[in-house]
Parts: sequence; structure tokens; C-alpha cells
Amino acid sequence: VKLVRNQEREGLIRARNNGAVAATGEVVVFLDAHCEVAYNWLPPLLAPIYEDRTTLSVPVIDGINWDDFSIKPVYAKGSHSRGIFEWGMLYKEGTLPAKEAAKSSHHSEPYNAPTHAGGLFAIDRTWFEELGWYDSGLWVWGAENFELSFKVWMCGGRSVWVPCSRVSHVYRGHSCSSCGSGTLTNKFKGVPTTLRNYKRVVEVWFDDEYKEFFYTREPLAKLIDMGDISQQLKLKEEKNCKSFDWFMTEIAYDVFDKYPKLPPNKYWGELKNEATQTCLDSMGKHPPTEIGNGGCHGGGGYQMMMLNTEGQLVNGEWCVKADGQDKITLVWCDMGKTDGPWKFLTDTQQMRHTKYDRCLALHPETRQLVLLACDENNLYHKWQWGTITPHWART
Repeated sequence: VKLVRNQEREGLIRARNNGAVAATGEVVVFLDAHCEVAYNWLPPLLAPIYEDRTTLSVPVIDGINWDDFSIKPVYAKGSHSRGIFEWGMLYKEGTLPAKEAAKSSHHSEPYNAPTHAGGLFAIDRTWFEELGWYDSGLWVWGAENFELSFKVWMCGGRSVWVPCSRVSHVYRGHSCSSCGSGTLTNKFKGVPTTLRNYKRVVEVWFDDEYKEFFYTREPLAKLIDMGDISQQLKLKEEKNCKSFDWFMTEIAYDVFDKYPKLPPNKYWGELKNEATQTCLDSMGKHPPTEIGNGGCHGGGGYQMMMLNTEGQLVNGEWCVKADGQDKITLVWCDMGKTDGPWKFLTDTQQMRHTKYDRCLALHPETRQLVLLACDENNLYHKWQWGTITPHWART
């Protein structure tokens, strides 16, 4: 056993790089500390790498209950899932497409996957080094799974999930307000490190068309200094890596089924009611829930609203929906859809619901969001789009 200790706290990504550099084995295997391996987990995980050293090999992950450490499968018996993503770079999973399943002679065979959750995998050490390890310019945690997956696939390798390799992982049973970057946040002056990492990966590996989908979902990323990416672009050129469009067409084609190409935002920012000077606010509540309004803070987050050119009004991946004609709720956006019923009328500063032909308003007594017959003289029916500038972007 070799223990490598960093001189200062550097976060998960650089810690893994340091460990891989110090390792002397032919293959490096990464596991989170809160894992338990199943019987005979390793040979099936290594076999695809033995067949092709440019393979990134991922075990199927079971769940460990946080309260009693019992192990339960995450996936339905006999099913196969694989890692994908949405345009805000949140990790998602989807069912293995029939096209991929048809490539296997046996249900237990490893199968292609566009990406993985990031915590558990095996890779040939020399191949990892040839790919530049993880991008050392990524900070703390986040996006490293995408960065490695993209360059493995686009630069001549493959990534597979291995059904016969099972590793269990403890998942939190509660939210964790203290599980952030800690003192590293001060080191990076409050810049959201994960969003910065996403931007860095997107700017290196995405084609221009796909970059715009990311900035549509995360417009504040344009304000972030991502640092120097010249070495990553040089690696991409030297290894003659394929385009991101090739990756999306040949490997990650099932992303489009759930997350189509995004129309641009027509408006984005905070949505302020003229009568109360309060802003639409999802209040940190997860859907389905009523959406509220609160004091405008100009920092984005739960007050970041986006209205695209097809009428979809969202806060992140959550949609603003009129449930009937009097109740406004926040719901998960429908998979595979990018359109919606909302239209902002610039001349009257009203948000009209095209299906009900009524306008978004604050009830003057309850201060709840409702749909009412449009009244262009009523300030409770009027809204202004305001600029969002987070504290870390203010000079």
C-alpha cells in the first residue's frame, strides 16, 4: 500500500491525477472511499482493457443505504442503463438503446456508454497518461467525468459499462450543506468551480453549435474566466481527435431523445414584478411545487429565469407551468420537448399564456402567482427582465 498525501487541499480531480502519476501498475482503478466491492468484481472490469488498452471500463453500481449499510440494486433486474448528459452538463442516465444491445451476443457483455458518473472506473495507466490525465486546469470536483469520456471516445478509445463487475456505493439520504468546496471556495474567490469546469470542458471538446446549447442553459458561464486551455486544444489537435458532432451522432445519439438541441433564449435574467418589485423565485424547492416570489438579489440561482424562442419558461431544467388557470407551478420539463406556452409582450411588459390567453400576475392580496385576464394598466400584471451579475463577477 502506498499512501500519497498532497501538500495542500487540492480537491478530487488533482488528487486523482497525483495518485495516477505515483502509481506503478499497468492499470489504475479509481473508487470512492465509500464503496464496497462485490465478489469477483475485478476480472470482468479488467477484461475489456486486456482486449483493447484504450478502453475506459466502468462497473455497474449498486446502492448502499446510508442508515444501515444494506446493499440494494439501483437498476431494475435484467435492465441496462448508460451515462448521458443534458445541455447544462448535469449527469443523467438512459436505457441502453436497442442499437447497442444488438451488438452483444450475450446480455452480460460489456456495452458502449457515452459517459459515466465519474467515481468508479478502470483505465490503462499509459493510455490515461497519453490523454493528458485529467485536465489539471479543472478545479476541485465536477466535469472530470465528461472530460475524460469525451477525449477517450473522440481520440480513438472507447468507454464501456461492465454488467458482471458490481461495486456498491453509499448515497446520501439527506442534503448536505457542508459538503461543498470549503476553504477552496476562498482560494478561487467564490467563482462556482463546477460551472467553471463545465465551461472549460465545453470550450475544448464541443463544436461551436453545441457550445451554444450549453450557454443557453448556463448563460452566466460566459462571465467566468476558464483559464488557459491551449494545452488541451494542442492535445486534441496532435491526437487528431474526432469532432463532437461525430461523438453525438455515433456514440451519444440517445441524448437527443431526452434533451433535444436547444432553441436560443429570447430573454434571460431575473423577472421582476413592477407592483411589488419582487422577483420570480423557485425558492430552492424541488418540483412539483408552487413557484414563489421574493426580494430580488441579482445573483441568479433560483431567480435565474429563461424564456426561449419557442415559449418555454424555465429555471434550470424546471419549467414554469400554469396548472389550470389559477395555479402556477414549477415542474420537471417534459423530456424531449423545448417548446412552451409563454410569450413576453415587450410593449405592455406582460407574460401571456398563449393557451389560456391570460397573463401571469401576482395576486394583490395573497401575493401568489396566478393567471388573470390580461390588464395592461395593472402593475401586478407587468414584469421586467433584469440583468443578473453574481457577486463573483462584479468588479
